[in-house]
Amino acid sequence: MSDVIDRDGFRANVGIVLMDEAGQLFLGRRSGGRGWQFPQGGVRRGESPEEALYRELHEEIGLTADDVEMIGQTAHWLRYRLPRRYVRRDSLPLCIGQKQRWFLLRLTRPETEFRFDTTGTPEFDRWRWVDWWQPVREVIYFKRPVYVQALTELAGILNPGGAPPHPAWWGRPGAPQRRRARGRGAASRSKAEA
Repeated sequence: MSDVIDRDGFRANVGIVLMDEAGQLFLGRRSGGRGWQFPQGGVRRGESPEEALYRELHEEIGLTADDVEMIGQTAHWLRYRLPRRYVRRDSLPLCIGQKQRWFLLRLTRPETEFRFDTTGTPEFDRWRWVDWWQPVREVIYFKRPVYVQALTELAGILNPGGAPPHPAWWGRPGAPQRRRARGRGAASRSKAEA
């Protein structure tokens, strides 16, 4: 079965935020040490997002619906574009990014063992529990805005009072990041800004 790519070039995908009883989140290291992220995967033709969620949960970390309780999901698809270097120009239909439906799950069995060997090509080779906002810091840069959106929305479902406070490393949420000036004229711009 093939993944669903919409007419705008976005691949339908599910993201899984798995929480333990203490409120810590599962973060997996991509096989070969290629970064840390939440479990996620494509929605296949004829499959609902919820069906894809449970298939991916099993394929990526070896859990079933009996191991978790669904707390909630994002109201809409959240999108991100792939940087040009990650777009596979030779595949059709062309996929320029992902649209994701995010699900918040809570483990119902505290002694659950994660398994990464349910497919021939495991997604993860390690895992750990982390604080609510830590995944934003560790995921690859182009997924960070979607992680912030998903975690913010899901936190509102979990706790109507809002999301947990941002950690010290966060800086000022929403503040634009200053770019370093490059090339000729950088010194004069820097003096003018001072």
